[in-house]
Amino acid sequence: MPRDDSQHHARAHRARLGVPSAALVAALLLAGCGLTGTGTPDPGTPSPTAATSSSTAEAASPSPEPTSPPTPTPTPRPTPSARATPAPTPTPRTTDEPAPSPSVKPSPAPSPRATASPSAEPTEEPDDGVLRAGDAGADVTALQQRLVDLGYWGTAVDGSFGNGTTQAVWAFQKAAGLARDGVVGPATQAALDRGVRPKAHSSSGHVVEIDLDRQLVLLVDDGAVRRILNASSGSGETFETQGATYRARTPRGTFAVYRQIDAMHESTLELGSMYRPKYFTGGIALHGSGSIPPYPASHGCVRVSNGAMDYVWDRWGAPVGTSVLVY
Repeated sequence: MPRDDSQHHARAHRARLGVPSAALVAALLLAGCGLTGTGTPDPGTPSPTAATSSSTAEAASPSPEPTSPPTPTPTPRPTPSARATPAPTPTPRTTDEPAPSPSVKPSPAPSPRATASPSAEPTEEPDDGVLRAGDAGADVTALQQRLVDLGYWGTAVDGSFGNGTTQAVWAFQKAAGLARDGVVGPATQAALDRGVRPKAHSSSGHVVEIDLDRQLVLLVDDGAVRRILNASSGSGETFETQGATYRARTPRGTFAVYRQIDAMHESTLELGSMYRPKYFTGGIALHGSGSIPPYPASHGCVRVSNGAMDYVWDRWGAPVGTSVLVY
């Protein structure tokens, strides 16, 4: 399981680091933060149970024994002295014959029964009305349309449950206070039917709101939430770069976009790439990324999907001077 080991080493590496000094925080200005490259590893697939060869070996051993007794038995019968010697031979034969019967016969009986029962259960799960990544059809189309109508950005209405739909479902589950599993089960469907939407904290202006508790970005106009984006902010862990130690935190407060780069930008602190970043305090920016898990995972910046960042730039608009409210 190499992926679990890599995550364990990554966490151990981050845990050895300390808190930044005031002088080093100033170095963050315009430096930016990139993605850590943390993805969502696929669970390992359990290997199939191998069939044991011991039972076949035990079953083969008794077969030559019945052929060997007939040869010594007829020869000692004419001689009286040989009749005393075959007497002990039937005794081991009776012990050898029952020995393989309990070990061979019960072992194959439970093994196929145990493997057959779980294999039939997962095939019935898609019939429960639960929708997840990889599904397709009319139910997925209806789900996507509902998310779009409620303002959750990220999904096309194409009937295919892909990454964009997963981003929108995560954002919805965060807003509804549900488990962030990306699966549309009964609880998520009930919240969709109720039309759950987050409320804005600002009441006027063109504002980017960043909800750290729920890991959401809200695009707000005069108190009305226009779009809800799945986001991932600072993880809160320490990290080391260029000989200095920092803590991956996203500050709360009222800020404004003061600088933006309309391109893929490499962090000067060697923290990775940022897609079309909009800086709002120091080296902290709202930017696009290829990795937006449903939990805090960045070095301090606020990540959204690359497509969501395109929407912020090209459709909604957040020029220099746009208010950024982080709470």
